[in-house]
Amino acid sequence: MASNIIIIAILVVILLVALRGSIKHFKGEGGCCGGGSSSVKEPDKKLSGTVIKTKVFMIDGMHCENCTNRVKRAINRIDGVSAKLNLKKKQAVVKYVKEVEDDTLIKEIEDLGYKVVSVQ
Repeated sequence: MASNIIIIAILVVILLVALRGSIKHFKGEGGCCGGGSSSVKEPDKKLSGTVIKTKVFMIDGMHCENCTNRVKRAINRIDGVSAKLNLKKKQAVVKYVKEVEDDTLIKEIEDLGYKVVSVQ
């Protein structure tokens, strides 16, 4: 009888720890995607020139700050564009100083394993 109570208590503790970790993960606060919980925010890219347009890419699959850093880094490697990411809205706001095809940006994002659901 006492051993059953001990086993149940251990299972309850394990369940609570797992639940807490899951909640943090889905809020984007826990470590996932290899980033750990101490990921450093990717710095903004400075564009030289006049911004000619701004587009919003809605991205599915980003779960944490490391995810947004990976997407931001990939977009910012492209000449003529700069991105700001919003994890809660699951979007990248991209500013252009020269013409770049949407397909170029979509390919960079989707090659990371995320899905672009719309471009506005």
